[in-house]
Amino acid sequence: MISPTIRMVAPLVLAFALASTANAQARFPEVDPDQIYSPYPEQTFPNTVYFGDTHLHTSYSVDAGMGGNTVTPEGAYRFALGYEVESSTGLRAKLKRPLDFLVVADHAENLGLAPLIDRSAPVVLDNPQAKRYHDMVKAGNGYEAFLDWLSHQGKAEDPIKDPSMSRTAWNEIIDMAEKYNQPGRFTAIIGFEWTTNVDGNNLHRNVLFRGGKEAASQIVPFSQYDSRDPEDLWAWMSEYEKKTGDRALAIPHNGNLSNGMMFAPTTLTTQEPLDADYANRRSEWEPVVEVIQPKGYGEAHPFLSPNDEFADFALIDGTNLNGTEAKTDDMLQYEYAREALKSGLAYEEELGENPFKFGMIGSTDAHGGLASSEENNWFGKANIVEPSPERWKDVLIKSPVDDSLSINALSLNASGLAAVWARENTREAIWDAFKRREVYATSGTRIRVRVFGGFDFTEDDLYKSNLAEHAYEVGVPMGGDLSEAPSDKSPRFLVRALRDPDGANLDRIQVIKGWLDAKGNTQERIYDIAVAGDRTINSDGRAEEPVGNTVDVDDASYDNSIGSATLGAYWEDPNFDPDQRAFYYMRVIEIPTPTFLAYDRKFYDLKDEMPDDATYVSQERAITSPIWYTP
Repeated sequence: MISPTIRMVAPLVLAFALASTANAQARFPEVDPDQIYSPYPEQTFPNTVYFGDTHLHTSYSVDAGMGGNTVTPEGAYRFALGYEVESSTGLRAKLKRPLDFLVVADHAENLGLAPLIDRSAPVVLDNPQAKRYHDMVKAGNGYEAFLDWLSHQGKAEDPIKDPSMSRTAWNEIIDMAEKYNQPGRFTAIIGFEWTTNVDGNNLHRNVLFRGGKEAASQIVPFSQYDSRDPEDLWAWMSEYEKKTGDRALAIPHNGNLSNGMMFAPTTLTTQEPLDADYANRRSEWEPVVEVIQPKGYGEAHPFLSPNDEFADFALIDGTNLNGTEAKTDDMLQYEYAREALKSGLAYEEELGENPFKFGMIGSTDAHGGLASSEENNWFGKANIVEPSPERWKDVLIKSPVDDSLSINALSLNASGLAAVWARENTREAIWDAFKRREVYATSGTRIRVRVFGGFDFTEDDLYKSNLAEHAYEVGVPMGGDLSEAPSDKSPRFLVRALRDPDGANLDRIQVIKGWLDAKGNTQERIYDIAVAGDRTINSDGRAEEPVGNTVDVDDASYDNSIGSATLGAYWEDPNFDPDQRAFYYMRVIEIPTPTFLAYDRKFYDLKDEMPDDATYVSQERAITSPIWYTP
């Protein structure tokens, strides 16, 4: 028997089908295929900012793995994607928000030694020195094994002398990157760290590849055992590109611990003054520099920039990476990005090439496998400084000559992130953004900031609904170049900044200008171009009144009753000389917020134990890549 309900539905379905046929013409009108109604199919300019980390170490780095890090590349990717993982000390860990991209940049030197020892891999047991380390670890003497391995690093000696071990680990790292790379959602960029210390001075670089497994699996990462000289790294990268058809770039980091060597005026091996060929190669292979990470701030220094009240931020400036030599004031000019950008103008005037034409990013340099940069969720620079009631007492790097040169947990900061303007979240798009320098650094916050420079902008442009489309047509973005100024015009800039949606309000936007004056001397000047609240910017371009401070240190809290969620500015250089080389970059400052030390102090109830003079309050920030002007 047929259900009455079915008898009712069948005529309705038939009627609907007939109506659909009859109205087909009305619903699907004829169109001209050459007309494109949607404004987006033909757009090509970057329209999204992606946040990630280019500098993460897992247990596959010897210093991390032999030091107790148990987080593998797979664990690192899962954490970056927003999954809960277990830290090396057994803590549950999870990001507030997933990252958009990640570079597992494990040290090339004896890559994978710790996990290969852990599973007694044949490639370890077949090597006499690796087996010696294996037996020490299995006997409970892992720290002694690590110290023995470390004793070879200052002399760039390879204690293992077996590239097959590194190749085994490298292939595993590549496979994990391929597994977790999800174009459009999450990008796993293949890379490694070339770890060269000269007399304890940090000259490390991270190498990032544009392509995937097919290219990267053809090589074993270049290490300091191959060479300590960056010029040899560039030559190796050139050969890699010729061999594989892929692309590569390098990111120098942590210049503040190089004791005057990161941006030195001479080459490393020959100690010759920099020439045009060197300048060209360095700019080509190193388009970006890391200026914020837990081991110190690398944008500016109060000694070099005494008029910059925001330069005294997260400084570690007493020694080199190994704590073997006290720093002197004359070293500082060759360590900080702003000074290097200024000296680059002088080199370009003299040589026709600029060795220090770079964009700026931040990253974590975390050695615990967890890419965290949130002050209230920071899992430390390494597993030895993961959250604990004793963390504030810990020593990250103990000086072998003087305890005052040790790097302590109290001097560390939770940071940072690399922000990238790109069209899509893919390896190619992210890598291309680094190459063209359309990137910026943050201290761990997710401030969104966009900058354009040109000669034909007007103040009304700042309010255009299609600002980006218009600005790419009329000017250039961060990382770009301006030249040949019209006789009656100065560079004009459009800047928009939006606070981290889950973070603190903004205090101000600043322009940092550097230039080469008529006498050939480098100069700098800071302008406040937008400030929150009813504060004023004086005739000298500065806002002298601070934004205020709502931080309650005991409660490790703040509120957004001060500052602004968004800031924007149109600014024209009032002191422009069209005959002088210059650069301009923007710095966006947040209102004061608690540091990880304040959160530790509250969480572990350490008010009566931790020192009163520790840094419990700071102003996080974003620092954009420059726009250069060339006469």
